[in-house]
Amino acid sequence: MKLVAKTLIVYLLLAPVLLWAQDSPGSAAPAGQKSLASTLNIYVFPSAGQSAAQQSKDEGACYNWAVQNTGVDPFALQKQSSQQQQQTEQAKAQVAQSGSGAGVKGALVGAAAGAVIGEVASDDAGKGAAIGAAVGAVGARRRTKAGQAQATQQLDAQAQQAQQASAGQMDNFKRAFGACLEAKKYMVK
Repeated sequence: MKLVAKTLIVYLLLAPVLLWAQDSPGSAAPAGQKSLASTLNIYVFPSAGQSAAQQSKDEGACYNWAVQNTGVDPFALQKQSSQQQQQTEQAKAQVAQSGSGAGVKGALVGAAAGAVIGEVASDDAGKGAAIGAAVGAVGARRRTKAGQAQATQQLDAQAQQAQQASAGQMDNFKRAFGACLEAKKYMVK
């Protein structure tokens, strides 16, 4: 019985301290849980004594307000960016595969042309075909590699433009989100 009484007294003495620590303005979200602002790499400090629960509510309201006013949802934007990167990688793989067999095709065309030229020039169609095949294969490979390099550069440029556009949209969202929180008496960095 004495043990129960002592435990109850300790609990009653510590309860206000524990409640104050949980409800204090600077208290963080529960361990392992990030706030909405910190997920977006925005640092928010309650400068008017708001509780953690109030801060979470205000962040949610400001998030919705910023989405409505900018037309940008950061989580949807992140998903869209990820899909864009996957599409770019798939397109690059297709470009790399598109050149397979170019050397063989070039060799066939070169051999045919070389056989005709060899026959006319020296009455040796076989020798002309061999030279034509080699020249045709090398030329076709070079043209294919140049085309692949150009296509890859274009894909990279498009991906970079999309990434810059997404970064600009995200910056606009963060400014709107921060302005809303500042209006609610939070310090935002």
